[in-house]
Amino acid sequence: MAEHNQTGTTGEELAASFLEKKGYSVLEKNWRFGHEEIDILASKDSTLVVAEVKTRKSNFFGEPEEFVTRQKQKHLIKAANAYIEKNNLDLEVRFDIISIILSGNEQKIFHIEDAFHPIA
Repeated sequence: MAEHNQTGTTGEELAASFLEKKGYSVLEKNWRFGHEEIDILASKDSTLVVAEVKTRKSNFFGEPEEFVTRQKQKHLIKAANAYIEKNNLDLEVRFDIISIILSGNEQKIFHIEDAFHPIA
């Protein structure tokens, strides 16, 4: 596995554990709809949380969350709609970003709740 893939996998595992410690129930990891993928689907307090995880080894080129582009947001929204429809859910939906920097033995996790909204 390429190093950047391993970094991403490590970040997703850290993010899932982080959410569980904060009282979230992790429903799915790496859920796919066609070419779209949601890193983590979780629930808490009658809210479905769609979490995009961005992991980097440093913030030299910018903070990880800055790389969740508007195009990526559109893909997440499309996949979330498919998940809701497939599972016949009637929940509030929130889009979060979990930004992780893995630097040596240090892990910095920044959870941005309600990071973006679908545009009507």
